[in-house]
Amino acid sequence: MTLETILPPERTLYGVTGGSKKRLLEFFSTFIAQNTPSLDSQEVFSRLIGRERLGSTGIGNGVAIPHARSPHCKTPLAGFMRLEDAIDFDAIDGEPVDLVFVLLVPEEADDAHLSLLAEVAGIMNQSSVRQKLRQAGSQRALHDTLIDAIRHHQDSEDG
Repeated sequence: MTLETILPPERTLYGVTGGSKKRLLEFFSTFIAQNTPSLDSQEVFSRLIGRERLGSTGIGNGVAIPHARSPHCKTPLAGFMRLEDAIDFDAIDGEPVDLVFVLLVPEEADDAHLSLLAEVAGIMNQSSVRQKLRQAGSQRALHDTLIDAIRHHQDSEDG
């Protein structure tokens, strides 16, 4: 199970209108439920918002990695959104967020799922990756940039 396999181009969203953290998570929950019949948008939203109540998933540098476990999620799912305008996400550095990587994993998430989360954080902590993602001019360019970063990260982990 790799990040590349769980992030198809159609779940890479470009120029999303955020508004607020709550509205953005609602938008993503509806979007993912429309694309994944086993998921219920309200259930996904309540789990994502419940996770945010434990502490913001805004990791700094304009990046957030909202994530949650779901009993209706059979395999890990990822989505990525680059926002039109940065929004307040209660991030640890107080900076607004414009790059959002969402991860949903099955209820019985194990070490493999935790390593996916660590991999996302590792990739998004690279300033060069964030810069390229912010400069991407289309949905396709955004997805290609992200996949390149994932592959590069995996190569550096393997080598």
